[in-house]
Amino acid sequence: MPSLNELVRRHTTLTGADVEWLHMLVSEWQLLSDLSFADLVLWIPTWDGIRYVSVAQMRPNTGPTSYQDDMVGHLVPRGRRPLLDAAYDEGRIVREGDPEWREEVPVRVESIPVRREGKVLGVIARNTNLLTVRTPSRLELTYLQSASDLAQMIAAGTFPYPGVEQADMDAAPRVGDGLIRLDADGIVTYASPNALSAYHRLGLTTDLVGSHLGRTTADLTPPSRAAVHEALVKLASGWAPRQTEIEVQGGVVTLRAIPLKPKGALTGSLVLCRDVTELRRRDRELMTKDATIREIHHRVKNNLQTVAALLRLQSRRMDSESGRAALDEAVRRVGSIAIVHETLSQALDEQVAFDEIADRVLAMVMELSQDGRVATRRSGSFGILSAEVATPLAMVLTELLQNALEHAFGPSASGNLEVSALRGRAPATGMGWSDTWNGGARPEEYLLITVQDDGKGVPEGFDPQQAGNLGLQIVRTLATGELGGTFDMVAGPDGGTKVVLEIPVR
Repeated sequence: MPSLNELVRRHTTLTGADVEWLHMLVSEWQLLSDLSFADLVLWIPTWDGIRYVSVAQMRPNTGPTSYQDDMVGHLVPRGRRPLLDAAYDEGRIVREGDPEWREEVPVRVESIPVRREGKVLGVIARNTNLLTVRTPSRLELTYLQSASDLAQMIAAGTFPYPGVEQADMDAAPRVGDGLIRLDADGIVTYASPNALSAYHRLGLTTDLVGSHLGRTTADLTPPSRAAVHEALVKLASGWAPRQTEIEVQGGVVTLRAIPLKPKGALTGSLVLCRDVTELRRRDRELMTKDATIREIHHRVKNNLQTVAALLRLQSRRMDSESGRAALDEAVRRVGSIAIVHETLSQALDEQVAFDEIADRVLAMVMELSQDGRVATRRSGSFGILSAEVATPLAMVLTELLQNALEHAFGPSASGNLEVSALRGRAPATGMGWSDTWNGGARPEEYLLITVQDDGKGVPEGFDPQQAGNLGLQIVRTLATGELGGTFDMVAGPDGGTKVVLEIPVR
């Protein structure tokens, strides 16, 4: 389905500011759809003025739809829908006409002009399914009256509210969550059952109708500074478009105020409310869990650094050169794991940007192993990896770098060492990807890692799958077992050694 931006760019001559206004309207018009019990379709005239294109559509959460199919992208010529023409040409809401029949369903069609700064940008077709029409209740009458007020504001260009920061619609309460209708003085004239339940959660023991919502809401909240108390009174009175969250010992309720000015002056307001007590409780539990996990990673990192420090002390006291080298290798292995846990202790989830870890591992190995005679660099990006992949991969990278420094270059030789990473989603012909994947089907996303040097090269008859020191044994075990990937060591195209790792990324 094409986006609003694509359709406007392809079929109309609207300016950027006009399109932004339409985006604001579309972000808010679920409210109008729910209050109207009706589908909404936004029609914009094409650049040549002889057709209309539908650029957005909304179905109601409070009633049956009038459209079984999506209307976005449809084109209709002028003249085929007289109500669209009248609303666009005359700039007024048009309700005349008999109901239309769509698939044996009667539909009442109304047209609402969309105005911005005196200019009519398009028309909203409001389509109400009449198949389930019944004697309206007090709630439905309140909904319809509020929808009528909002429609007049859209036609006048005063809704959505110009210059007002848009509410977070994902977190904002909706019509079905709870609706309160106020008069111009902030007195409650109607409160839906859900709204009344939300206020009971805050501690209200009486009815809302007839009370001043701003003062009632402020009285239910804990004592606070006078300025905060006064601001809450104004918000809950519906005098300005605002959203806030009220928390008391018994619960948490989100409020959103929507002033109604169908004729330019404030005639009342809507206050939508939603009981989010359980949602906030779960949020707090998740925050506590995340903080605990980060603290665990921090402590593991500290313990690993302590172990590494003890190993370094032991290494300095050893007379055996081979024993000292073995302890130094252990320090590097422990250090690579500590780097991963340090990164995880600062993350909000169990995901890490591995590029930073790779750079730190490279710096650590070089600092402990050489005196600047080998030039190193990293190219490409590892991307975001999960903790279960990052920890063994850091170990593998440490072993490969250490192995290259020990065996590719002599005691006084110099050279180059490069680590590259390439992440993809499908096999690419001619890029070096293997045809099989560890005996099974290739995963959707994978990571190709190469460690290449220009040193001595691979000894004749060397089998990387069988031979090698402890470091290569660790690499094989982690690469094929822990990471579920493949590992190979071959001669470089220009000499030296090239190690290739392919691992799936889940």
